[in-house]
Amino acid sequence: MADHVQSLAQLEILCKQLYETTETGVRLQAEKALVEFTNSPDCLSKCQLLLERGSSSYSQLLAATCLSKLVSRTSNPLPLEHRIDIRNYVLNYLATRPKLAEFVTQALIQLYSRITKLGWFDCQKDDYVFRNVIADVTRFLQDSVEHCIIGVTILSQLTNEINQKSINTADTSHPLTKHRKIASSFRDSSLFDIFTLSCNLLKQASGKNLNLNDESQHGLLMQLLKLSHNCLNYDFIGTSTDESSDDLCTVQIPTSWRSAFLDSSTLQLFFDLYHSIPPSLSPLVLSCLVQIASVRRSLFNNAERAKFLSHLVDGVKRILENPQSLSDPNNYHEFCRLLARLKSNYQLGELVKVENYPEVIRLIANFTVTSLQHWEFAPNSVHYLLSLWQRLAASVPYVKATEPHLLETYTPEVTKAYITSRLESVCIILRDGLEDPLDDAGLVQQQLDQLSTIGRCEYEKTCALLVQLFDQSAQTYQELLQSTNSSTIDITVQEGRLTWLVYIIGAVIGGRVSFASTDEQDAMDGELVCRVLQLMNLTDSRLAQAGNERLELAMLSFFEQFRKIYIGDQVQKSSKLYRRLSEVLGLNDETMVLSVFIGKIITNLKYWGQCEPITSKTLQLLNDLSIGYPLPSVRKLVKLSAVQFMLNNHTSEHFSFLGVNNQSNLSDMRCRTTFYTALGRLLMVDLGEDEDQFEQFMLPLTAAFEAVAQMFSTNTFNEQEAKRTLVGLVRDLRGIAFAFNAKTSFMMLFDWIYPAYMPILQRAIELWYHVPACTTPVLKLMAELVHNRSQRLQFDVSSPNGILLFRETSKMITTYGNRILTIGEVPKDQVYSVKLKGVSVCFSMLKAVLSGNYVNFGVFRLYGDDALDNALQTFIKLLLSIPHSDLLDYPKLSQSFYSLLEVLTQDHMNFIASLEPHVVMYILSSISEGLTALDTMVCTGCCSSLDHIVTYLFKQLSRSTKKRPAAMATDDRFLHIMQQHPEMIQQMLSTVLNIIIFEDCRNQWSMSRPLLGLILLNEKYFADLRNSIVNSQPPEKQQAMHLCFENLMEGIERNLLTKNRDRFTQNLSVFRREVNDSMKNSSYGVNSNDMMS
Repeated sequence: MADHVQSLAQLEILCKQLYETTETGVRLQAEKALVEFTNSPDCLSKCQLLLERGSSSYSQLLAATCLSKLVSRTSNPLPLEHRIDIRNYVLNYLATRPKLAEFVTQALIQLYSRITKLGWFDCQKDDYVFRNVIADVTRFLQDSVEHCIIGVTILSQLTNEINQKSINTADTSHPLTKHRKIASSFRDSSLFDIFTLSCNLLKQASGKNLNLNDESQHGLLMQLLKLSHNCLNYDFIGTSTDESSDDLCTVQIPTSWRSAFLDSSTLQLFFDLYHSIPPSLSPLVLSCLVQIASVRRSLFNNAERAKFLSHLVDGVKRILENPQSLSDPNNYHEFCRLLARLKSNYQLGELVKVENYPEVIRLIANFTVTSLQHWEFAPNSVHYLLSLWQRLAASVPYVKATEPHLLETYTPEVTKAYITSRLESVCIILRDGLEDPLDDAGLVQQQLDQLSTIGRCEYEKTCALLVQLFDQSAQTYQELLQSTNSSTIDITVQEGRLTWLVYIIGAVIGGRVSFASTDEQDAMDGELVCRVLQLMNLTDSRLAQAGNERLELAMLSFFEQFRKIYIGDQVQKSSKLYRRLSEVLGLNDETMVLSVFIGKIITNLKYWGQCEPITSKTLQLLNDLSIGYPLPSVRKLVKLSAVQFMLNNHTSEHFSFLGVNNQSNLSDMRCRTTFYTALGRLLMVDLGEDEDQFEQFMLPLTAAFEAVAQMFSTNTFNEQEAKRTLVGLVRDLRGIAFAFNAKTSFMMLFDWIYPAYMPILQRAIELWYHVPACTTPVLKLMAELVHNRSQRLQFDVSSPNGILLFRETSKMITTYGNRILTIGEVPKDQVYSVKLKGVSVCFSMLKAVLSGNYVNFGVFRLYGDDALDNALQTFIKLLLSIPHSDLLDYPKLSQSFYSLLEVLTQDHMNFIASLEPHVVMYILSSISEGLTALDTMVCTGCCSSLDHIVTYLFKQLSRSTKKRPAAMATDDRFLHIMQQHPEMIQQMLSTVLNIIIFEDCRNQWSMSRPLLGLILLNEKYFADLRNSIVNSQPPEKQQAMHLCFENLMEGIERNLLTKNRDRFTQNLSVFRREVNDSMKNSSYGVNSNDMMS
């Protein structure tokens, strides 16, 4: 151990420096010295001394965190006796010192929880030594309030720790499998007892007259509620992937807990607590109630469920009748979540049968209306109330109960409250300078999606309200514009109100998709659409003077909904909507309506070219129209004079966003790709083989290429202008290349760009390899050009173009790869944008060209052309410059790498076999890590790559045993590497088998393909693995497990022929099902040392 960390006194000084000093240098020195201390051999004994004699809380904290690290380490783990001693020591330490600093107590409890979790399956003399947690805690619960708090916190923290997915971030060998076994065993052996204990303690507490001004009693109650919540929030069956993803999940309470939920006193306990404890603690009570309300339906039979629901609704009614505590935002939020669960977990048909339903639905409606009117209070909670009404409204057509649901009375009130409150908020937000909810596009969209269903219930009332409000605002707005002395504020208020109304009208029209629509409703839609289009005519006529960005975005949202519902074959042209448009606006058919769309698109691009949000949404609308299933709509579109104008005049003088201005960023040009994708699709409709029309269309791009070529040919040129012109140009071309997915049109584009303009792209990569804003678009264009989308790259038999295209690809990858490797160290936060993004595109490009089926790669070696070797060698150099962790941390990089690796192992295995040993090991370990990746696409790619490698190895081994002459040296070398490192393949066999047996295997077929080869290459290792799994089962299960393995290899021969593989895949499906059934009935898992090796 370093000399400068000798005594306790010095350690204490270092702790103080680490936690208290404000000087960065001193803190870093202290941190360095303490890391050395943590890694030193006598750390354990020093930690005990620090806890015994340390005078400051910081040294106790250091000791606790160091011990947590020691017990968690996977390499050189602490012996069982040491861990038992530490556990006992910590419990005694906490029992004798109840008044430690809170963070020290917390760290020690965390240490106890970690030891217990990691040692859950450890035995000493046939006793699971770490499982008697309730006994450990009982002595705390029988002592003072401070001790009680510690005892309850231990149980709470332990439940939480065992529920956490990752056992230990350093333990990469299948922590999920190990975690599930511990979590299931803890659930079956201890969790219900802990929950019962917490409920009993809460009952005792609520029975006494608690003095909640006493801090310790308040603390005890809080810890008890946290414990109950942790028990109810437990991941009972290992399904919760992400707590934030869906708030409306079911709590999978085990059947053995039924008694607690059939007994209404459990539910009553929490409702009583809510009314008797201070508002600061009631959010925790409501959180517990939210979980209880979400108990899986199948826990009850119908009669039991009705009774449970009746108690639940009574409790909710009582809260609504005494709403004082709901003025606290946390209480209010949790109560809104509780209301949402009423409909997510129960059916409307069940709710209406509850005794007090009419009264409760009235109270809920009033509560919702009041909440919506106070829009500034807890805006994030409104989502839950709207989701409740959305689900209620959506259920109306399906409810079969005879009791009235009364939603026709209350839903329109909710719709009205939402609409009027949003309109009223506009004036207040402007007056007080508050944050405008319209700026949070995600939140607005979410609420509108919910409103689209709610508003369609009693649609006549919704429409009448919208028409009335819209007419008022539109008339006022028109008068203000015509008046000479109107104030800007008044105009802005009306524009804000109209913005909300246009968004809402778009939403309710979009809601038509969820309901069977009648002619009357289509006519009502027509009334609303006419009004929005009339408003659009008014605002567009003023764009030369002024425009409102938010209102324009609302219009685009409206057009998007209108397009989805009423444009295309899915709507009868006899629809009453079209009749209304014809009467009011003279739009007699779909073609005329499409011309309104295109007119709006052109107007926006003309006037809003510098406003990125409007430009990109407008282009998205154009893009959606151009995709045009069915074709007749697109043909109508192309015939419009406005579309012909766009096809003939796509230059910056007509569309300012195509200009090369020096104000904007290079990355702001992204929308150009969308624009040209749409134009490309529209051009293709009537292009056929007309090369003149194509040349005409490409004129602006030809001019841009010539301009860049002219600049490159002089030594002194304006670099900024050259970059901008080039980046805009390649983005445009990528859009066209993406749209041209037919052979005739794509070949015109190919002949236009190659060979004339290819050198310019290569030159740009040479010059600006270190500027990702320039290189990424160029590389992406190249990746698009070599992508054989819809078999568009079909060269004639006598054409060398496929080979020439690959040469250009190879040259670009090599140029970029060799140069990007010279840029040295890049800061971690910039490494993706500066380097890895470009590398990822290169991998995609190489994958596209290798799997495109238009190049015979055998030709290159035959004729001494090094293009293929250069590309592959550059790939290896780039790969070795990337740490393994980055390969899996960046999703786009991992997808492009693993799909490229799949192609290489399939078609270029000889190249992989000829690599240096360290490179082969790098690739194999990247496959090994990818097998456990969360991304199914990555995992499937790894299985496929592994299958190709294993098959290749198996064939080589078969050949070497047949002693065929003239075996290639590379084959022997690859075999030799694999024989030197058998653990690599064995590790993967263990991983794949582990995933199939113990995890939620989403791609079982893919996993089965390499497994047979792995078993045939490692028969002895597989036999050992099998025995260890069988022996780890309880004695009565071992015979069944042994039989499962016997059946797995039943009828399997020692070869990798397709027929044999298919039989193995079938056997594996049966095997997995039988093993799962066997293990479900067993509380034992596999012991923790078996397959973790």
